[in-house]
Amino acid sequence: MSDDEIIVKADGPVLRVVFNRPAARNALTWNMWEGLYDACERADADDSIRVMVLSATGGKAFVAGTDITQFADFSSGADGIAYEEKVGRLVDRLERVRVPTVAAVQGYCVGGGLVVAAVCDLRVATPDAKFGVPIVRTLGNCLAMNAYSLLVHHLGPARALDLLLRAKMYSGEEAAAVGFVAELCPPEELDATVDATVQRLLEHAPLSMWASKEAIRRLRKANLPDGDDLVSQVFGSEDFRTAVAGFKDRKRPNWTGH
Repeated sequence: MSDDEIIVKADGPVLRVVFNRPAARNALTWNMWEGLYDACERADADDSIRVMVLSATGGKAFVAGTDITQFADFSSGADGIAYEEKVGRLVDRLERVRVPTVAAVQGYCVGGGLVVAAVCDLRVATPDAKFGVPIVRTLGNCLAMNAYSLLVHHLGPARALDLLLRAKMYSGEEAAAVGFVAELCPPEELDATVDATVQRLLEHAPLSMWASKEAIRRLRKANLPDGDDLVSQVFGSEDFRTAVAGFKDRKRPNWTGH
């Protein structure tokens, strides 16, 4: 794993995870996903760690989705299923981490970045944050069932569909208004606001917080259906392959529905 792409360091009782590809708006590579998994393992293995904070460098993005080059060799729906299973393992690990997790969001938080923020327990953001999943106008792919569940869990079905079908981007203020963001602050106060949230969490009973996290996770996932048929059809489509091929050159896809 490149030490430059993701930085993980203990700061007393806080494990800080920093996404560090600012030139690519912190788009997630497999190395970054695996680094996040390892950070979760570290947090759970070290009794001195009481809170985990996720943030990013550059000020332009928390995470602007998945690195699109990772889709270049996809040729069938099976590739999409394998991809979503791999991502699902990593997302599930973050959701299961025993300590409270806080996402500090400035700039773009889209696609895979939105999923990462959504499985964190609390989100602190700036007004210029942008939350969304604009896949209907970019790649023509779809999400895993767990990601759809997260959006409905946080936003409700009507807002989730609005976000997805119109490729709507919520500002930090809009995300705070619907309850997705726990606290909104100016960009220059983001670090201080996150630190204040962390200090409050450090004052609380660890087992009580873990039980709350785990109970809500179990409630959300209790009736989660399988969605491999959706992933297979969409990731195996001509529309998806064409959109990925043209993404680098910013070619607007000509959607066919096939």
